[in-house]
Amino acid sequence: MQIFEVLADPVRRRILELLAPGEMASGEVVEVIGAEFGITQAAVSQHLKVLRESGFATVRAEAQRRLYSVDAAGLQAVDAWIGQFRNFWEPKLDALATEIARGKRERRNAPMSKRSGKRA
Repeated sequence: MQIFEVLADPVRRRILELLAPGEMASGEVVEVIGAEFGITQAAVSQHLKVLRESGFATVRAEAQRRLYSVDAAGLQAVDAWIGQFRNFWEPKLDALATEIARGKRERRNAPMSKRSGKRA
């Protein structure tokens, strides 16, 4: 369950959101997270380290910069754990999609006076 302990922290979740579109320099992460959460560079670095060590982020050096990105391995572990519950909600979501489609079809096929809300 360590993966969920890592994701339980709002700072780490926000860092992953920042990294989702692509690589980001550690300084940029520190700037955003520091402004949003009011924490120091050292604290942000510790969060980045936890994400790295738990398989949620990777880092590569480019000259003096450290570029972070999301590591799919951590997210795959989350997906695998959640996957065991998909059979619980997928039929419900399929049923919801069917009801939505049925409602759209009924509105589309309704006489014009019923669609506009006016009485015939």
